Amino acid sequence: MTQPVSPPRDSTAKVPEAPPPAWRGLLARADVRTLSLLGVLAALIVVGGITKPDEFLDTRNLQLVLTQASVVGVVTVGMTFVIVSGGIDLSVGAIVALASVWATTVATQEYGFAGILFTAIIVGVGCGLVNGVLIAYGAMVPFIATLAMLASARGLALQITDGKTQIVTVPSVLDLGERDAYVLGIPPLVLVFAVVTIIGWLVLNRTTFGRRTVAVGGNPEAARLAGIDVRRQRLYLYLLSGLCCGIAAFLLIVLSGSGQNTNGNLYELDAIAAAIIGGTLLTGGRGTITGSVLGVLIFFTITNIFALNNLQSDVQQIAKGAIIVAAVLVQRRTASTT
Repeated sequence: MTQPVSPPRDSTAKVPEAPPPAWRGLLARADVRTLSLLGVLAALIVVGGITKPDEFLDTRNLQLVLTQASVVGVVTVGMTFVIVSGGIDLSVGAIVALASVWATTVATQEYGFAGILFTAIIVGVGCGLVNGVLIAYGAMVPFIATLAMLASARGLALQITDGKTQIVTVPSVLDLGERDAYVLGIPPLVLVFAVVTIIGWLVLNRTTFGRRTVAVGGNPEAARLAGIDVRRQRLYLYLLSGLCCGIAAFLLIVLSGSGQNTNGNLYELDAIAAAIIGGTLLTGGRGTITGSVLGVLIFFTITNIFALNNLQSDVQQIAKGAIIVAAVLVQRRTASTT
């Protein structure tokens, strides 16, 4: 009786390959620009550590850099949304100033911590509402509308203070700036900045609101034909920017212990520059919260290194200008190759 013949084995059959390491997948999905910004920030930390190791790498100095960056960082989160939608907001610094002085008047401080916080946010949102209505429903160019708000808010802040500094006398507000309020060595202002950043990232990348923002910035007419209420979306975005300004004003009150009409000076330039460095297109349609936050950290690290090395402020401004020009040139080169 013959034995059954088994079919020949396929010698060409491939052995299943082991899955690639998890870090390779993360690296493949990582944004090249984000990695580049992390490299720049790491290089700056190395420079600071070499030039002034004792001062720069001191824990208190690093806490100071993060705390100062938190105020502008919160403003930058709101600015990123506005620029992604194809708009611009030149009034953020003036709104911060107005919110800070309105929230530190004697009448407001009588209501304590809640009164200061509530007033700062309401003033910020109110200014954002005016900007949004003028731009979305008044068909004003964002540059003109926010420029008018810049002048008006600065003027009103000066009128409220009469050019004087308003000192905060509410202990619960001042205590937030003390080292006793730090959580695991992290200042409360930095924690607020981190929360705003995380929420901003989730909203831009994981919600319908974020997708609509990108769509409006990429092609407003196509967004309208797709059923998006472009005017309402723009109104919401300037309300969001005003909200961030109100939060930043409260953080600045905690940081400085006062309200001044000069608060928020040039915040609009810092926020726009940080967003551009982070990869946000001025023409709209693209941007990342992560990149914008890294841009803020890069700026304040440079400022700190220059200050520790006794370099003049004009040199700092020149360096910032050079960085902005380089970032725009990189954006144009990237756009031309895609």
